[in-house]
Parts: sequence; C-alpha cells; structure tokens
Amino acid sequence: MTVFRLLGSSSASPEEIKQLGIAYRKTLHGLCLVDRNDPVSEMVARRVIEIAGTGIRDPKQISRIAIGQCDPASNTWLGAPGLFNSSRASDIRPGVAR
Repeated sequence: MTVFRLLGSSSASPEEIKQLGIAYRKTLHGLCLVDRNDPVSEMVARRVIEIAGTGIRDPKQISRIAIGQCDPASNTWLGAPGLFNSSRASDIRPGVAR
C-alpha cells in the first residue's frame, strides 16, 4: 500500500502507521479511487501523511480533511490542475454535479 511504502523509513510507531493506513483507505474510498497504482493514490497518501503531521491522529478526521480539500468543480485537488478528467471512472462522486 502506497502509504506504507512512503512511511518505510519513518519514525512513526506501528500504531500510528496502522491509523494512517486506515485514513488512507477511507480517503481512497471517499474519493471513489480503486487503483492503488494510480499516481493520484500516491498524492492521497502524501496528503494523509501531511495532515497527520499537523498532529491530527483520528483516521476519520484525517480522511474528512483530505476529501474536503478535493474540488472536482475546479478540476483540482492538492494544487494539481487537471486531476479529475472525465475519462476516468474513479472521478465519479455521488452528489457532485459536473
């Protein structure tokens, strides 16, 4: 899993790594991302780690913050223009008008 690979040499405790894995999976699910090899999944992992670096430890809260920073209406997320392109099935989010 991408988040574990990125944390490979970190000083995080096993419990912290477990919580980040949960937050990562919740965020991927909330964004309807299924391909863990997609570059977007790595961006999600990096963002989850960055949010946890602010001191937030609750996986649900980390996931809500990461998903909340996603803005398909402006076609950006985490400062990456063109991230949501209509040719990807993973872009479909319930309740989001195009």
